[in-house]
Amino acid sequence: MPIKVEKLSHIYMKGTAFQKVALDDVGFEINDGELIGLIGHTGSGKSTLIQHLNGLLKPSEGKIYIDSIDISSKEVPMRLIRQKVGLVFQYPEHQLFEETVYKDVAFGPRNLGLDEEQIKVRVTQSLKMVGLNYNEIKDISPFELSGGQKRRVAIAGVLAMQPKILILDEPTAGLDPKGRDEILGEIKRLHVEQGLTVIIVSHSMEDIANIAERLLVMSKGKIVFFDTPKSVFREVDVLEKIGLGVPQVTYLIRKLQGLGFEIEDCVSIDEAKKELLRVLRGRTS
Repeated sequence: MPIKVEKLSHIYMKGTAFQKVALDDVGFEINDGELIGLIGHTGSGKSTLIQHLNGLLKPSEGKIYIDSIDISSKEVPMRLIRQKVGLVFQYPEHQLFEETVYKDVAFGPRNLGLDEEQIKVRVTQSLKMVGLNYNEIKDISPFELSGGQKRRVAIAGVLAMQPKILILDEPTAGLDPKGRDEILGEIKRLHVEQGLTVIIVSHSMEDIANIAERLLVMSKGKIVFFDTPKSVFREVDVLEKIGLGVPQVTYLIRKLQGLGFEIEDCVSIDEAKKELLRVLRGRTS
């Protein structure tokens, strides 16, 4: 069990007039190799939660286990946590700073004390993982790249630490549709080919429905649902009440169901296409 969270609570500015409960008795488990979507309105506790999983924040109460290691313990070195759990912040390209792509991706492994040959191997592999050609891009300034390429380089920098768990905070924010689809495709491919456990924070119901195996839904510091996208998106009324929605295609399917079409629930365009064709063929046969 790579991730186990027990009775996790976090209170900002505890004991002051500005005290705020960001996480309230949160508990869940994530299996090896799962791809999890984390959704919730602004202020729901998503960012606070993922920063606990990476050790950036310590719990006010509760425990967090990564591969059975209690990372909330003061005895656990941060370097061990960061090697196991890679966190890619929103707009990670803003954190690029080196003269070349190679130096930027090599920054983390170099801080681990690896020799130059090991560093080169990690940089080469990490760039390949995100769909970038090492020889073509290694000597280019990261600031000369497109938005989507910058984002890939930033993700490669985290992958170069060889984490077992990859957490991405709004990985498609600010990208055009082509860049968004490319990044999501690379994340899905990484998940499948590398066997990574992946957690994606997103405000896009469409994106998350297409990629996630389970959805963790948060509101006011608590978990509301933790289930498959299809099961979660059936709860339209509850989701709307906590400031969320469902994919547009799900709203369409619900309308068709209301008009008498015997059609199954769908959360993605591909699902809806297959289901609509099935229904139409049945009516014409």
